Amino acid sequence: MKYSASIGFLVAASSPTTSAFTLTMGTGNSFGRLFRISTWGESHGGGVGVTLDGCPPRIPITRDEIQVDLDRRRPGQSRITTPRNEADAVEILSGLNNEDVTLGTPLAMLVRNKDQRSSDYLENDMSVAYRPSHADATYDAKYGVRAIAGGGRSSARETIGRVAAGAVARKILRMYNGIEVLAYVSKVQDIEATNVNHDTFTMEEVDANIVRCPDEASAMKMLERIDEIRKSGNSIGGVVTCVARNVPAGLGSPVFDKLEADLAKACMSIPAAKGFESGDGFGGTLLTGKEHNDEFYIDPETGATRTKTNRSGGIQGGISNGENIVVHVAFKPTSTIAQAQNTVTRDGQEVELRGKGRHDPCVLPRAVPMVEAMVALTLCDALMCQHAQCELFPNEASLSERPNPMGTSARREGGPREKAAAGSGPIGLRVDEE
Repeated sequence: MKYSASIGFLVAASSPTTSAFTLTMGTGNSFGRLFRISTWGESHGGGVGVTLDGCPPRIPITRDEIQVDLDRRRPGQSRITTPRNEADAVEILSGLNNEDVTLGTPLAMLVRNKDQRSSDYLENDMSVAYRPSHADATYDAKYGVRAIAGGGRSSARETIGRVAAGAVARKILRMYNGIEVLAYVSKVQDIEATNVNHDTFTMEEVDANIVRCPDEASAMKMLERIDEIRKSGNSIGGVVTCVARNVPAGLGSPVFDKLEADLAKACMSIPAAKGFESGDGFGGTLLTGKEHNDEFYIDPETGATRTKTNRSGGIQGGISNGENIVVHVAFKPTSTIAQAQNTVTRDGQEVELRGKGRHDPCVLPRAVPMVEAMVALTLCDALMCQHAQCELFPNEASLSERPNPMGTSARREGGPREKAAAGSGPIGLRVDEE
């Protein structure tokens, strides 16, 4: 029998006397191109973690800096999160020297599981019955075996590795251009935050309440709704909005690696994520081109190209334009609930199931650092790709031959150019588009 190997799978080519088969290997556990992470571990196993490869050397990063983001993600924070009691203390196994500086070699980080209660899953009907809308049935269909306790890899506990690596990406982005990545709960069911300034809101304002919404009035209404749902043994969903500030223009690539496409893949890979919007997203479909277009102007202080509005969400043509990057991620209600539901068992029997275990009635507050992590990882990877392709050699063209710098953090050398003569009409432009 001959074997031929390809990326992600192994194919067995049969002889006329043998039956053909295809062995599909486990894939999908890595993310990124140059700044690349691989997560591992199950919810009720010994621990979960991440290997981060491609991290630049000489980046000062301490365990405490990483722990800050993990503390924002961990369970047991409030009455509207799972009461599972995990400290989620990170151990850094490699990649740092004794002075807490990255070596350029792989960073390996581990968080040990301490408070798993597998009996909640193994000593009742949940050991054989599939939870509706959970990954139980599809994991079984794919692998033919599954980690019943806690959902294994399908548990949100897998995101610990993402958040730990995201903390490193956050540090790199801040060092490079003062880039900030901040997310908040913008909607719980039909209750929407309406008073958040994307230019100025802070992490302290986000974390000032257990809902993680910097609009205090809206946060109180959201909390009331979540409490109402929680007490009934049910769950609830909503939207997390993420804003990245001071992102330089030029990140992202045509055609298939557009920045919003990479961000969509990153955010949609988070457990319970069911929708993604960049900028105005679906709301933009209600506008005309004139209403939706972000008109350009020259910043009178910096001389940089800016946009009067930001309906594009900081990305045009798949490439960042230097304005705030704004994305919205929709999360479904938590699958495991305490109310009875109809389902089936592994051997094909129809049964009724009432979920046990410790689960979030609303995933949104803990999803905030998860979204931040995935956006930061995507931007860090895009930044490194940009330097590798387009900034390997400096642009030595004269200043007059260079494109006008773009965005909030850009500045034109020599300041703004003189304005066009008064009374000059609009420039005529003929465009033939397919």
